Amino acid sequence: MFLANLPASDYSDPSTKSFAERLAELRQGLRSVAYFYPRPNTGTFRYRVLNMIEAIVATGAPVGASWFFADEFCHLDAILARTDVVVICHAKYSIDFAQLITRARAQGKKVLYDVDDLVFDSRYVHLILNYLDHPTREVDLDYWFADVGRYGALLRLCDGVIVTNDYLAERVREFSRLPTTVVPNFMNREQLDHSARILDKKRASGFARDGRIHVGYFSGSPTHRRDFSIIADALTGLMNSDPRIVLRIVGFLELGNRFARFANRVEFFPLQDILNLQRLIGEVEINLVPLQDNAFTNCKSELKIFEASAVGTISIASPTFSLRRAVLDGTTGFIASAHCWRQKLALAIDRFPRYSDMAMAAADFALLRYIPEAQGSAVVRALFGSSTDDGV
Repeated sequence: MFLANLPASDYSDPSTKSFAERLAELRQGLRSVAYFYPRPNTGTFRYRVLNMIEAIVATGAPVGASWFFADEFCHLDAILARTDVVVICHAKYSIDFAQLITRARAQGKKVLYDVDDLVFDSRYVHLILNYLDHPTREVDLDYWFADVGRYGALLRLCDGVIVTNDYLAERVREFSRLPTTVVPNFMNREQLDHSARILDKKRASGFARDGRIHVGYFSGSPTHRRDFSIIADALTGLMNSDPRIVLRIVGFLELGNRFARFANRVEFFPLQDILNLQRLIGEVEINLVPLQDNAFTNCKSELKIFEASAVGTISIASPTFSLRRAVLDGTTGFIASAHCWRQKLALAIDRFPRYSDMAMAAADFALLRYIPEAQGSAVVRALFGSSTDDGV
């Protein structure tokens, strides 16, 4: 573990901004975009709505941008009167959302759908259930086919789709034949500033460590048991042979009995806000990102890589579509196929004398790409077909 006394933070939830404030923001440009999301959360809403709006502002383009929730459809007339483009993010078909599309189209507004996961095509329900290790009783199949069908039905009503990577874009085009653009996930400025403070402290200390080796798994949700099983044998083998290794789990994951003998070397932390998560990631030497390799996981973004890179923590990741593009193997981290995790973990530990070089290379790589200033033009192009500063 690093000894830089990394800073904690008091996180303020930006989704609490009043409706009146958000409505006024639509007036702050020559053109405007209104994002609609079912209800606020700490995941997709942050990355695909709040961060997109921050990136638009960072471009300096004359665009007013704001967000609204499903329980605010009673104000739809006021919102649409101030809006040129509507973006519906990760929502399922409902009468309210269908009426939003109808009313927006009647007023000449473009309607886009933003999705960051393969949750809209019922041909993949069996794969999703297998990935989640979910029961497949009749009631489960009824629920999941209906749920995925509703995402797909709403997506198909829109004029175009925005996604997080090219692999997912191809799945959307196969499903809908709609025009599709790619805007990757990225960090927001508050997250970046806090990460910079963490990285600066580590660098100022010379990446000083306490002699233990912390490897971290940051699950975020309770659906990653099969992902973690990819690395379980490698981890238990290394923990058995190297008493320096400590496993840190943040989020929801049940390890089972195989890690019981290492109870004094396993740390559990509850789900964190985006800033204190960066601190917990920054304290570990190695960030573990195992993923099964299938159509569902290849649609997932690389956010677990760039969040770690921003705080000077290297990652070992599975070779899925986005992960292998976010890690330069042997330079900013390591790519490990399913049978190579123990080998890559051992290699990463062997290279600790050069850890700071790799960590700084990872940070430099991430901070060129996964920031609002780097992606703002792509957001504006996806919405309006232009990214110029003097008009959109």
